[in-house]
Amino acid sequence: MILNKLTSYSFIQDDIIIGAFTYYFIGLIISRFGSLVIEPILKKVSLLKFADYTDFISASKKDSSIEIFSEINNMYRSFVSMFILFILFKLYELLSFKFLFLNSWSLYILILLLLLIFLLSYKKQTEYIKRRISVSK
Repeated sequence: MILNKLTSYSFIQDDIIIGAFTYYFIGLIISRFGSLVIEPILKKVSLLKFADYTDFISASKKDSSIEIFSEINNMYRSFVSMFILFILFKLYELLSFKFLFLNSWSLYILILLLLLIFLLSYKKQTEYIKRRISVSK
């Protein structure tokens, strides 16, 4: 809804089934963008400091509420990600008025960005699994 108001882009769907799939996929992209882009930036500028992963696993076994707090934390990161993506969509829209070639390349740019996001997500998830395995040994 916000994107629809701020830009000429609209993801609003009339069909409930297509809408559910579209909104879930957009939420997934927002979440991944937050994990792959926003989180590392916030770490670099020292706005975030994470606990050691081994300590996190150990503490989670003792206090189950840590997992819940971690999920809430990820939700806030996704909100930050969503608002930054709103800004990026608006900037892209403004650039596409100035650089007309972007209009004909938009689909290819989107596909490449999605490929990159999910490729990096796959890599990050694999590393996460490896760390879980090494901690459990």
